Amino acid sequence: MNSLNFRTLSTVKGYYTKRRQSQALHNPMAELLPTLPRTATPPFTPALNHEINVVTMEEARCGMARFDRRDHFKVMLVIEGSNELHYATRSYAIDRPALVFTNRLIPYSWEAVEGTGEQQGYICGFTEPFLHSAMRGVSLKDSVLYKVDGNPVYYLDAEQLSYLTEGFARMRRDLGTDYPHKYDLLRNQLSIIIHEATRMTPVSALPAVPTNAAERITNLFLRLLEHQFPITQQLHEPILKNAQDYADRLAVHVNHLNRSVKEVTGKTTTAHLAERLISEAKVLLHHTDWSVGDIADSLGFEYATYFNSFFKKHTGLAPLAFRQAG
Repeated sequence: MNSLNFRTLSTVKGYYTKRRQSQALHNPMAELLPTLPRTATPPFTPALNHEINVVTMEEARCGMARFDRRDHFKVMLVIEGSNELHYATRSYAIDRPALVFTNRLIPYSWEAVEGTGEQQGYICGFTEPFLHSAMRGVSLKDSVLYKVDGNPVYYLDAEQLSYLTEGFARMRRDLGTDYPHKYDLLRNQLSIIIHEATRMTPVSALPAVPTNAAERITNLFLRLLEHQFPITQQLHEPILKNAQDYADRLAVHVNHLNRSVKEVTGKTTTAHLAERLISEAKVLLHHTDWSVGDIADSLGFEYATYFNSFFKKHTGLAPLAFRQAG
């Protein structure tokens, strides 16, 4: 990969800011409650690390930490308050203490329950490589906690709540220290929390609400499609490439997905994917100095020649010609 011009990259990030704000799949903490006044400050600011962060829900509402990275897995300890979690095609009532696991490659959103007060607890966002050594090579993407057909919600009894609250508080405290081996402590504690959850009985999903099934599947597909972007090399994570990839994430048959999208939008899933890739490619060609090879790689093309052919087919211009024309 060629090194990036950081001033150019800064321009790209600024360009993407408004797009991030409109993305359909949000950081759950940003949706839990209205943002507190900017004058509100947490008692202290834990040290930030691109591999892991641990904050209270109150701190997240203050805007101190937004877990908007695509490669971040999340585990939340809900201590009190009520919300509904809409996870892929299912919904869960979070109306008591619970552990909640989310993965941004599976579409989800939170809906506040009126009159129940502010939800309190902790949120931990982390990357799979950070946890790899502590979990002895276990893939989180294949874990029941994070699979689309798994179950992300686990209610807690009083003993479990007390134990896990101590664990999250300890992680948050350790993250704010200068102890040289604090990340080893964090890995071990996070590993314990995940193992504890695998021993619990998962919560059953709420009864399905009668809706237009095709519209709901299409909406989830479009959310997940948009959620693959924007692309930045530093946070590069493989994007979903075809209808089968999206169907797997949504836990539906690919034929059902294709029929639903065509029925609701009048366009095929392949057409939506192509349009979104072309849109992103144009932005990267205009607003970065990345090579065509770098752009092809970031968009999931195995070879730059495949990207060249794809781009020319849909725009009538080769990528470099498009860049020069702009």
